[in-house]
Amino acid sequence: MTVTRRGPLPSAAYDVVVVGAGVVGCAIARALARHPGLRVALVEAQDDIGQGTSKANTAILHTGFDAVPGSLEARLVRDGARLLSAYAAESGIPVEPVGALLVAWDEEQLAALPRLAEKAERNEYWETGLIGPAELYEREPHLGPSALAALHVPGESIVCPWTTTLAYATQAVRHGVDLHLNCQVRKASRHDGVHVLDTGRGTLRARRLVNAAGLHADALDRLLGHDDFTVTPRRGQLLVFDKLARDLVRHILLPVPTALGKGVLVAPTVYGNVLLGPTAEDLDDKRDTGSTADGLAVLRDKGRRILPALLDEEVTAVYAGLRAATEYDDYRISAHPDQAYVTVGGIRSTGLTASLAIASYVTEMLADTGLDLGPAEELEPVRMPNLGEAFPRPYQRPELIAADPEYGSLVCHCERVSRGEIRDALAGTIPPSGPDGLRRRTRARAGRCQGFYCGAAVRALIEERMDEGGGGCERRA
Repeated sequence: MTVTRRGPLPSAAYDVVVVGAGVVGCAIARALARHPGLRVALVEAQDDIGQGTSKANTAILHTGFDAVPGSLEARLVRDGARLLSAYAAESGIPVEPVGALLVAWDEEQLAALPRLAEKAERNEYWETGLIGPAELYEREPHLGPSALAALHVPGESIVCPWTTTLAYATQAVRHGVDLHLNCQVRKASRHDGVHVLDTGRGTLRARRLVNAAGLHADALDRLLGHDDFTVTPRRGQLLVFDKLARDLVRHILLPVPTALGKGVLVAPTVYGNVLLGPTAEDLDDKRDTGSTADGLAVLRDKGRRILPALLDEEVTAVYAGLRAATEYDDYRISAHPDQAYVTVGGIRSTGLTASLAIASYVTEMLADTGLDLGPAEELEPVRMPNLGEAFPRPYQRPELIAADPEYGSLVCHCERVSRGEIRDALAGTIPPSGPDGLRRRTRARAGRCQGFYCGAAVRALIEERMDEGGGGCERRA
């Protein structure tokens, strides 16, 4: 296994380099790892996997009911939902099939519901159902007044996006993929049939190149002579409410969508919180993940109509993510066989759901460019630590604590994270580089105190591990 965060890069050319270690890039690397004859690298500009859009989405496993019928996105979301549901069950990724209610608040929205049901059928999803106000309020008694009806979409689920990305990357690395972090691609060219990537850590060479760079996919595309799309970062600000708010909502509460996106929703999370958001603000700066007073005011105003009692609950956290919006309604996935290059651009919020299907699609594209994949093998399954509240956590498992008392020693009391879980994450195949990465692997510091009480203890454990040559360092085996 090879995971590097610093130092020189290998001089020999890889068969395939995947640029971007978000959920889609990690899924592609995992798919390529099924072909042991290939030498594959996954490179990421930041110091950990899943640091971009993948860490800050609404964590919904979509059915694709409202995708553009006939689009590539619709097909890949539909296939991806099936694949990810099965993968999550195999890998221990928490998923809760809570269903969604698309709520109509006025006559115009009410008239749109049958059209959305028909659209769902065109997307091969036939389980929607229109429900009137009586049933709607029976299902969601805390819903704001004056809702007229809703479209019930029972297949919509909530999922852990952090564990999903980590599971893909872990399998990829364990099966021979080299993961190079802190490895931003600055220049790209092609000489004698080999891609030459100038990175912050030196030169990387690849016979085939996959661009899964997310917000920066258009920039890498242009370095290779293409001008097929422009990524406009679309900021989504969200409010995270304390777990005490969880009993207020039973489904994902969706608005009737607009051209800018699915709109502001209220959704439970697998971690036991409640989300309100996101906004949809097109920006120029691909690094602007700051929250604004105006944005949060908009969310509160929307939330007050959807679920008034939610606004009386405590806010645990505020965050913002950037989606890779383009001028097109569909994914921008294309092969350039003459360059041995595949672009995977314009993957927005549905990318988590579609990730495994995108990976399969891209792998087929690489074969079409002339890459000899060789025989495929099944990957050894991974079993990820459970971060979901609907399933037993380590501190709730007496047999686990009896075998290893560290799982009964809590470090983060808000989120009930044990010393054993932190130890395991720091010793993992892809260890975190710091507290934020550890939070996505364990939930430590993600609770109501946001690390006020446990932050020093968590930091001490990280530093202890680093002193031993573990977490945050290179890993080779």
